[in-house]
Amino acid sequence: MAAPIIGIDLGTTNSCAAVVGEAGEVKLIPYKGGDFIVPSVVAVDGRGRELIGQEAKRQAQLNPLNTIYASKRLIGRPYRSEVVEKMRRLVPYGLAEDAHGGVVLKVGKSTRTLSEIAARVLAKIRDVAQEHLHQAIDRAVVTVPAYFTDRQRQAVKEAGRIIGLSIVRIINEPTSAALAYGAGKKLHERVVIYDLGGGTFDVSVIEIRDRIFEVRATGGDMFLGGIDFDDAIIRHVLDGFRRKHGIDLTTDPVAMQRMKDLAERTKIDLSARREAPFHVPFVAMSPQGQPLNIETAFDRALLERLTSPLVDRTIAIVEDVLAASELTAVDIDEVLLVGGQSRMPLVQEKIAKLFGKPPSKGVHPDEAVAIGAALYAHSLEENSPLRLQLLDVIPMAIGLERADGSFHVVFPRNAPIPNAKVVQATTSYAGQTELAVRIWQGDHARAGENELLGDFLFSGLRKGRKGEAQVEIIFDVNVEGILTMRAQDQATGKAIKTTIRVTQS
Repeated sequence: MAAPIIGIDLGTTNSCAAVVGEAGEVKLIPYKGGDFIVPSVVAVDGRGRELIGQEAKRQAQLNPLNTIYASKRLIGRPYRSEVVEKMRRLVPYGLAEDAHGGVVLKVGKSTRTLSEIAARVLAKIRDVAQEHLHQAIDRAVVTVPAYFTDRQRQAVKEAGRIIGLSIVRIINEPTSAALAYGAGKKLHERVVIYDLGGGTFDVSVIEIRDRIFEVRATGGDMFLGGIDFDDAIIRHVLDGFRRKHGIDLTTDPVAMQRMKDLAERTKIDLSARREAPFHVPFVAMSPQGQPLNIETAFDRALLERLTSPLVDRTIAIVEDVLAASELTAVDIDEVLLVGGQSRMPLVQEKIAKLFGKPPSKGVHPDEAVAIGAALYAHSLEENSPLRLQLLDVIPMAIGLERADGSFHVVFPRNAPIPNAKVVQATTSYAGQTELAVRIWQGDHARAGENELLGDFLFSGLRKGRKGEAQVEIIFDVNVEGILTMRAQDQATGKAIKTTIRVTQS
């Protein structure tokens, strides 16, 4: 019997996988000690051994410079970008620029691309699945944030290719969570998926009509997640320690990693408790050679004061996406909270206030995305009784750069996919045989403020007078939100050679 297609939630901080069994039951694939979570962490230890998952996370405090975490935030990003600069201030490991303007990470005595790091995490998940299922696994449905750009989706596909794992479909995380909630239940509901994970925030308005899941609108922030809540705690502690002792701990990667781990635990504790201690012994030495400790405490009110601007950012995005869907809060039947950070009481309070009702308990925040991916994977199998139809949208506009630098939109934000458009182009001078086009993705009016997807060069045009050659450029976005382009001579229908230069990561 052919091995099943598994569903993989490739998360910023944690990943997990699920599969549908022979009897049609969906189950998470266990990792260690009954846990289902594989930390999305890759490390190289002092002896040059590669560590992935729990093994990598456990040694992070002692080996912060060679432990890669939260790298999903960087995948598909150009090195010279605001996002990369922000990330450099958050992580201890080294970032460098490759020959194509992308990001590579310094780990051990070598550098790795972002796709290579993602590939190692995917390989670990596949190994865990194979051991549990006693079958070779070579196909998967993998989820990504709804707000992932074309380049980021391409980079995830590349990660699968590196390890010989066929990613048969990429689907958006909020859509996957909606599948976990509604597949096979004959629902007719409008739901909002609020997905606040470790590194990213997504929100989608989805209309469920039995087996059809139609995304009305989506939005998000690729640099807003649990890591930023942890960082708010860390910055507060650092400022207090600096005022008290005159010592800046940000230059000590071991001390920073210890605080990062404790900040995460403290934040989690304060979702269930009102107070939590924050103690880091022997974090530095005084000028007199005496050991210094961090000894403070947090209560939920302080945490909420430090992080309420982050929560407010998510609420503003929810309101924007609701408006784009042409619906209001009263039109929504259920709000589903996904991602570990959505457990925060302040998040739940603000969502309840916005929608006038508490969020649904219909999905597990940590498991819904993987379960939905497994259900969709099962629907792709031959002879599957489960038939699901996803009608998704483009998260950000895709278009080209005009001569004056403005952004000409080809596909607007929230345009349905799959989708195709034809753009007419011509030559700007006599004898021109090549046509260069720069493609961007984003919602800014100036092309350069958006994300560059690549430079497309169409060559072999018929020589003639200025404006004589008429070229049709066909833009095609598939069901995974991935763009392909081709061109043809409008008069003859003959394909024109296309060369693409895209920054790789």
